[in-house]
Amino acid sequence: MADTIRLTPVSAFADNYIWVLHDATRAVAVDPGDATPLLAFIDSEALQLDAVWITHHHADHIGGLPALLARWPQLQIYGPPGVEHINQPVMEGSEVAAFGQQAQVLAVPGHTANHLAYLWGRHLFCGDTLFGAGCGRIFDGTISQLHASLQRLAALPDDTLCYPAHEYTLSNLQFALEVEPGNAALQARWQQDQTTRAALRPTLPTSIGREKASNPFLRAASQEVAATAARQAGHDLADSEAIFATLREWKNHFRSA
Repeated sequence: MADTIRLTPVSAFADNYIWVLHDATRAVAVDPGDATPLLAFIDSEALQLDAVWITHHHADHIGGLPALLARWPQLQIYGPPGVEHINQPVMEGSEVAAFGQQAQVLAVPGHTANHLAYLWGRHLFCGDTLFGAGCGRIFDGTISQLHASLQRLAALPDDTLCYPAHEYTLSNLQFALEVEPGNAALQARWQQDQTTRAALRPTLPTSIGREKASNPFLRAASQEVAATAARQAGHDLADSEAIFATLREWKNHFRSA
């Protein structure tokens, strides 16, 4: 992979990131929910947008596509089959080229039934499946799907860099500390990421290794996580999926400070 390729987060809405892969002249954008900030970045860097990668169909991930197609009618838009404006449908096992390297398309359903991720070298664009210290809610997928998808991502090498689509890390860390207050790695991350956000910098990308050390949704094997989940459920939990489901339901109603 060329050293000249950069990965830049373009902020959109209140907490979205549109990740842009680019060199000095060309670009690929991931999940452009809003065209305005992306076009401003493209123009400021004098880039040509070659392609878009879509992880799933929610409006804050695809809302900018009509404006991008109006400017570049031949723009290649990759994503799940059947999603509006996608002209290059891809699925599990597909490959998409960017800057001389193939990105593997991974099916990671759960948040939605058709959610995809793109693994480009050691860079994982995971949409709303995996967040910093958290994971997505269930919409039209299932809890079993989301659990399996996160287990699949956790099996990637620890140095895999993860590029979620939202800056949710601090609120997720507050929940994680409720689940596993004795986790020293989690306590350290809380301090580091508070400092990062106070400086108005993204907490992302994160890494698979960091998530395995501090994200409760990847830590069912932790005795503290399992015990906390069982207390929350009010009964013993049979396996990692039951622990995961209890945590996800708890998080649905958790309000951070």
